[in-house]
Amino acid sequence: MQRSGKKTIYGWTSTKEQVELTLEKTIEQIHQDALKELESASDEESIKAISIRYLGRKGAVTQFLRNISNLPEDIRPEAGKKANETKTNLDVLFKKTLKELDTSSWKTDDQIDVSLPGRVTPRGSLHPITQITQKICAIFIRLGFDVAEGPEVETDYYNFEALNIPKNHPARDMQDTFYISKNIVLRTHTSPTQPRIMEKQNPPVRIVAPGKVYRCDSDLTHTPMFHQVEGLLVDKNISFGDLKGILTTFVHQMFDPETSLRFRPSFFPFTEPSAEVDIRCVICKGKGCRVCSKTGWLEVLGSGMVHPAVFENVGYDTTRYTGFAFGMGVERIAMLKYGIDDIRKYFENDLRFLRQF
Repeated sequence: MQRSGKKTIYGWTSTKEQVELTLEKTIEQIHQDALKELESASDEESIKAISIRYLGRKGAVTQFLRNISNLPEDIRPEAGKKANETKTNLDVLFKKTLKELDTSSWKTDDQIDVSLPGRVTPRGSLHPITQITQKICAIFIRLGFDVAEGPEVETDYYNFEALNIPKNHPARDMQDTFYISKNIVLRTHTSPTQPRIMEKQNPPVRIVAPGKVYRCDSDLTHTPMFHQVEGLLVDKNISFGDLKGILTTFVHQMFDPETSLRFRPSFFPFTEPSAEVDIRCVICKGKGCRVCSKTGWLEVLGSGMVHPAVFENVGYDTTRYTGFAFGMGVERIAMLKYGIDDIRKYFENDLRFLRQF
């Protein structure tokens, strides 16, 4: 700003004779004035107002920087350096003061009142399918089995051929398979874990294999994705009597020691002989109802003695070793255990349903 042939910056006259003597004093004066005002500030609004007064668009430091071009060329760099240092220092100081004020306010105004009742933290729980899977595995672990896992995206070989289900076999039609490519599928059962484990381990083998499986099916009793637990025991002199003893123990521990069960002849390509296992209806206690189709019995799993062809595919000596296998749907066990009539409820994420378990 021009006045009487002299340039004025923040109250001092910028004649060449005076500028070098007053430059440092002027910047320091701005700094000191800001500090003095900050000392008397007691709240957030006043601190922000001081910040605007010195660092805002029309603030003292900003105006000083804009008028540096009016200074002699030889001292402009030094003037700019001192003004920028002042601007940076004040900016840091204002922010620090605001932060300390905020912390102080929290300590005085928002301290925890220990006389108030405690707030209950919401607790989650395991999904009913997870609970039943863990219970099934726990029963077989107590019987000497180990838990094994296999991939959900499986090759056609392990899902079918290694289990004595060659290409074009009618049993493949029962699987309702999701094909990813010609030889890659989403596994239709957890049975592929059997040959995978037997290829890596010599007898004895005692495993249960829980996991997700996939089939193109969806209604009240079927979903495209569901869960199975597969079991396998291979050793010398294993008989169908051993299979009956293991599964009877499992049924009694899962449901009730008084639960009756029966073995009904059936067919599976990878076991021979094969049997479906039924239990006395847990709803009507064998009298006959809609759930058991008036028969008094409910199917819970399939089982049988491992087919010699499966042993040959993994290199086991069929003259020395025998074994049995079984498989069950976790959702079906849970439906019988909890009296659920629609399998789709497990996956609708309705908390009113899930909280019951």
